[in-house]
Amino acid sequence: MPSRPGESAVTSQPPRRPAARSYDGEGIVVGFDAHRCLHAAECVRGLPAVFDVGRRPWIQPDNAPADEIADVVHRCPSGALQYHRTDGMPDEVPDVPTHVSLHGDGVLHLRGDLEVSTPHGPRHETRVMLCGCGATGNTPYCDHSGPCAGHG
Repeated sequence: MPSRPGESAVTSQPPRRPAARSYDGEGIVVGFDAHRCLHAAECVRGLPAVFDVGRRPWIQPDNAPADEIADVVHRCPSGALQYHRTDGMPDEVPDVPTHVSLHGDGVLHLRGDLEVSTPHGPRHETRVMLCGCGATGNTPYCDHSGPCAGHG
């Protein structure tokens, strides 16, 4: 409600999230959303020539074939890593049937053809880790800031 005549009410807008950073390579573009990463390390263990946190940029998709990169990105449980094929091959195909599991730390792991409602609007996803405790700073994605923090 305006406090004085002529003033407009201020509506609360959700903060804008920066877009995932993109790394272009031969036949593939890898996207990374740092706000979603829970450090499962599937990428650095799976393909250290491409994913090396000690190097800048830390993702170098020209260091491996696009098929190998796509395979490793698909292992990322949080969905922080995504890919888009530019070589005519298909982008990630969602798991069928959709799989949902509740882990001991309260995190919901989902894989499939998903539409996730976020404060920034719906997002099409294939892999997510959703907060089960409600204490995340990255609603609805888990960020291990609640009771699950000791389990990360």
